Amino acid sequence: MVSATFLAMERLGSWWRTARRRRDLSETERRGEGNDGKKIVLIAGNGQLLSPNFYDRSCPDLLSIVQSEMRRAVAAESRMGASILRLFFHDCFVNGCDGSVLLDDIPWLFVGEKNAIPNARSLRGYEVIDGIKARVEAACAATVSCADILALAAREGTTLLGGPSWTVQLGRRDATTASLNAANTNLPPPNGTLDDLISLFVSKGFSAREMTTLSGAHTLGFSRCVSFRPHIYSDADIDPAFAAQRRQGCPVAAGIGDDNLAPLDPTSPAGFDNAYYQNLMLRRGLLRSDQELFNGGSQDSVVMTYSNNAAAFRVDFAAAMEKMGGMGPLTWPSGQIRLDCKRVN
Repeated sequence: MVSATFLAMERLGSWWRTARRRRDLSETERRGEGNDGKKIVLIAGNGQLLSPNFYDRSCPDLLSIVQSEMRRAVAAESRMGASILRLFFHDCFVNGCDGSVLLDDIPWLFVGEKNAIPNARSLRGYEVIDGIKARVEAACAATVSCADILALAAREGTTLLGGPSWTVQLGRRDATTASLNAANTNLPPPNGTLDDLISLFVSKGFSAREMTTLSGAHTLGFSRCVSFRPHIYSDADIDPAFAAQRRQGCPVAAGIGDDNLAPLDPTSPAGFDNAYYQNLMLRRGLLRSDQELFNGGSQDSVVMTYSNNAAAFRVDFAAAMEKMGGMGPLTWPSGQIRLDCKRVN
């Protein structure tokens, strides 16, 4: 455990950095725009500013560290870009983008999110975030939150696979707790209906269209047999040849081959494009929740738009990711700057 003296110093240091940041704002920035034209968000409540430039003075090498580590991770395994993007999504949708998904359980305090049903044996990339954090701590100790590192890593991993970039607001602090129950109830299920999905996303402040946009993250990565088995064996809204192909690696019996993987986008699983939507129109969505987006419902027109217009998808995806990054950030004096992303200080 970190001493009380250190925690007091860390809190004082965070206050000082925030005060200096506010002091240094130019008149242009106070109107909501930074010197580089990037948007600055004022978080109501305690008034701390989130800004893409938040660490420019306190940790100027932050972005280059994240970029180099993500290049290394994706070069070693292209799937890791998708894994980090998913890790960020699962963090933000459970009590906000606060790094809580990274915490190990503390038996006498809380049972965390890592072993929730949507996450167990599925979420990955923790070691990549730990590696980035170690380098960041060496460069600027007790300064950058794990929540901010994860937000940056998700963007960099996506761009490395050909996806769009977006502005990442910075200045979040890390949660000191996590919730298994919240993770079990706040993440979209792989077998959810369209109404289920829309209801969940609307409860988080997203429109139905934005839900369909963010689902396009499934242009990257893989899913486990246990998640797509019901769709390929029980549903009618699936191309028979595609279902037969997926069944070869996913036996019908529960418990057999549960961890076998299949690409969410069989056309280009390691490249960010609009093939995911084109596959939905061909009834080749891997998950039931994927195919629900194009199944005679309200999102058919959105799927058709993105299927025919990759540029529109990229623009909308970047905007939706910026919005997701603003979900419930912790700002000073709440939370802390964790020294180890797996543990509270």
